[in-house]
Amino acid sequence: MKTHQVFGITPHVSEHSYIDRGSLDREFQKLIDRQQTHIAIRGASKVGKSWLRQRVLNDPIVVQCRLSYTTLDIYRDALARLDICLEIEKTETSALKGKIAAVGEAGFKLIAKATGSVEVAGEYQAGVKEHAVGKDLGDLEFIASLIRASKRTLVIEDFHYLSTEEQRRFAFDLKTLWDYHTFVVVIGVWISENMLITLNPDLADRIEEIPVTWQRAELKEVLLKGCGALGLQPSSQVADELTEIAYESAGLLQKLALRMIDDELGISESAPTGTAIQINDIGAVHSAAMHVAEQLNQLYQAFARRVSDGIRTRKNSTGIYAHAMAAVMSATDQQLSEGLSAKVIHGVANARQPRVQLGNLKTILARFPELQVDSDGRGLVLAYDPQDEKVNVVDKQLLLYRRFATIKWPWEDLITECGNDESVYEG
Repeated sequence: MKTHQVFGITPHVSEHSYIDRGSLDREFQKLIDRQQTHIAIRGASKVGKSWLRQRVLNDPIVVQCRLSYTTLDIYRDALARLDICLEIEKTETSALKGKIAAVGEAGFKLIAKATGSVEVAGEYQAGVKEHAVGKDLGDLEFIASLIRASKRTLVIEDFHYLSTEEQRRFAFDLKTLWDYHTFVVVIGVWISENMLITLNPDLADRIEEIPVTWQRAELKEVLLKGCGALGLQPSSQVADELTEIAYESAGLLQKLALRMIDDELGISESAPTGTAIQINDIGAVHSAAMHVAEQLNQLYQAFARRVSDGIRTRKNSTGIYAHAMAAVMSATDQQLSEGLSAKVIHGVANARQPRVQLGNLKTILARFPELQVDSDGRGLVLAYDPQDEKVNVVDKQLLLYRRFATIKWPWEDLITECGNDESVYEG
């Protein structure tokens, strides 16, 4: 067996190094089988949310959110995966006229089953929450009937990329979808428990939340299971060090383990039957971490450039953004993992620059996502939860990068550029 068949970041589950952490597979499967509630799966990037989904769900309808996505985009993408095209065009009256049509045999059968026709046309008035009964784009019952007819589960990935307004809008749609017996799995990164219920209290008893987190002991189980499949026996020191710098991320552990075993130690396949290879070289762990950090350099330097470029366009708030980023990026690993409160950020920023006010700071923290993402609306590293007023790290690889790479962030240069210009600290 090859080492890369056991460890590493792959789009498919590696059974040789997968563990059912805290029996989450069984819990998730039980909720899916009940078909009584929506399910929310939350956890940081690369903690195994997608692998959990793959282990339990067979052929779901998967929609990947982007920063600019709306609730309508979610439905459009979902229908596209059912061979159904949702076409919309904006009219002079700000209405959205559209057409739903089959673009494949599967779509034809679904629409025929739901309506008895090949094509449905209608009109969606922007901002109107209620619609007359009919098969139009504003009729969520119709969309729900198409999803049910497919006998597939709708999964919304990266829900945290939606704006708070769109998250709230979809949270209200979830209540309606529940009424239509159409249950959705929502996957994303957020800190506060039951965030969707906070957005729409009517979801209480209509949604179950599954948090995906890892303890070091559980990550060690992943490492030891994979090593066992390869006939390897890592020392306690090696296992402890590797799981520590994985920062509670199963994905990062997978990446580090592959680099250490295959590249640093040159073990590309399993040991001969009946033998075991001892792994005691702690230096190999650190070398693997250094290499992974170097690989991440382009990723996080691009992130830094996007953020600094975005800050410069905020003429009246440049100084607030710059001091906020400096405060966030100087926080401890624990603070960023558990959530760094706006008040703590303000305390650090205000000590450096008294013109930074808490109210203005909270306003710009809510706009952090738009600073970070690329042209495709992806690349979120830091998220802000307006419910708990906390910033947390979405991609925990950042913590490894900070630890093993020499970094010069651009925030301090921006602060120097601001000088004593009072206007850059206005809200």
